[in-house]
Amino acid sequence: MKKEEKTPKKPEKKKNSFFDTFLNFIEKSGNKLPDPAMLFFLLLVLVWILSAILSPIDFGEVHPLTGEELSVNNLLTGAQMASFLANMINTFVLFAPLGIVLVAMLGVGVAEHSGWIDAGLKKLLNFTPKAFLTPMLILIAIVSHTAADAGYVLVIPLGGVIFYAAGRHPLAGIAAAFAGVSGGFSANFVPAAIDPLIMSFTLEAARILDPDIALNPLNNYYFTAASSVIITLVGWYITDKIVEPRLSNVEVDGDEDEMPQMEKVSGKESRAFWLGFGAMVLGLIGLFLWAWPENSALRDPNWNNPDVSSLFSFQAPLMRAIVPLIFILLLIPGVVYGWASGKYESSKDMIDNMKKSMESMGYYIVMAFFCALFIDAFGNSNIGLLVALKGANFLQSLAMPGEITIVGIIILSAIVNLLVGSASAKWALIAPIFVPMLMQLGISPDLTQAAYRVGDSVSNIITPLLPYFPLVVVFCQRYVKKTGIGTLISMMLPYSVIFMVVWTIFLLLYWWIGIPLSFESNYVYPAP
Repeated sequence: MKKEEKTPKKPEKKKNSFFDTFLNFIEKSGNKLPDPAMLFFLLLVLVWILSAILSPIDFGEVHPLTGEELSVNNLLTGAQMASFLANMINTFVLFAPLGIVLVAMLGVGVAEHSGWIDAGLKKLLNFTPKAFLTPMLILIAIVSHTAADAGYVLVIPLGGVIFYAAGRHPLAGIAAAFAGVSGGFSANFVPAAIDPLIMSFTLEAARILDPDIALNPLNNYYFTAASSVIITLVGWYITDKIVEPRLSNVEVDGDEDEMPQMEKVSGKESRAFWLGFGAMVLGLIGLFLWAWPENSALRDPNWNNPDVSSLFSFQAPLMRAIVPLIFILLLIPGVVYGWASGKYESSKDMIDNMKKSMESMGYYIVMAFFCALFIDAFGNSNIGLLVALKGANFLQSLAMPGEITIVGIIILSAIVNLLVGSASAKWALIAPIFVPMLMQLGISPDLTQAAYRVGDSVSNIITPLLPYFPLVVVFCQRYVKKTGIGTLISMMLPYSVIFMVVWTIFLLLYWWIGIPLSFESNYVYPAP
């Protein structure tokens, strides 16, 4: 008798968790929004309309820096519209991320299209275990804060390249790098120019109550250094256990010619890579020797703070030249590799690589145009500043215990960050409220600033108002053409939410244990 064949059972479809369902909803809803460039245009129009509606209303707020009444500016008046049209070109051309992105991408284009970056990645993947690619990438992204905004144009696209070359989903690599560069913005074990800048606003706010108070320029350094470990570990878990599994069904449909392949590096290519690498190292040594002397032209001649090197002042020529230096230091190894490997036959090949890099930036330039106009109008309207002040004053009116107030500052900073991008601009506005308020509760300006920096970081990665947000969308579209704002927000939301929860708990535990925030920093006011 013939044995009856059993019909194989169909695998049961895994039921989505509530979190997955929520993220899918965010992605679908977000992707139904208009094209990002058109979305920024519509937001611009909305700001115009809101400014006209809100301008007659007296909100009873006073600007904490100028002492003048803070009101919404009507952007639909004849004078404002004339100014908008007259300044449109400058608003676009002077949009900070535009020049940074384009200049850096010229150097990246030569290093990438000549083959130097691909050869280096293949060598890196030969000795780096696949499982450790994520923490390595996030840690590199965190350290990139030292070079201002360089991480956005260098580390984030490399995240996609590294993951794709390793056989992993490239969007997961972009997400991990974006989380390190932007979501962990205040986590770094290397001091950066942003540290003394933020402290300067904290100090001015503290002197409202105590004119003789002094603060260390790196007053959160121990905490931010320890935070880099926390952000790396938490980001590693989120990438490998939450984000990448969700991307498993997302097809990579980008241009195959533009993506790294995993063929072995030939002997000639290997020699060319090391020649290029050696040339870059020589360039770095030359830069170091130039910057080292006390009278170096790369230092800030007006810097008087002995605790922080004059090389890392915002006004130091070295800090202002970071992007041109990246362009040069990537151009050199790219050219050397191209000639040594035989891929360059004339200088035209190098120019073609630059041209190819700029061709991929066309869509970003269009988005940047409307993004620049919107952000400028939103800032001029004072709507974002008004929201920040209302939130700060509401938090003050609750008169909660110190620990709860610290959590409230983190949450409020994260919300305001969705509307006002600049970390220093936000803190300049709300520090005069928060710092003296908590000093009267016995909480030091150092701890208040640490709370602000946590909140200011975690929501960077989910707001389209971040000037580099459209650029990250473009990087994603290189691999998945249908990527939209909704895709990126849903991909980054787990990082934002979990970073906020874990980082807040970490700060509270750090405070409870009594680990110093930095040298010469305190938790209590007045200092013991």
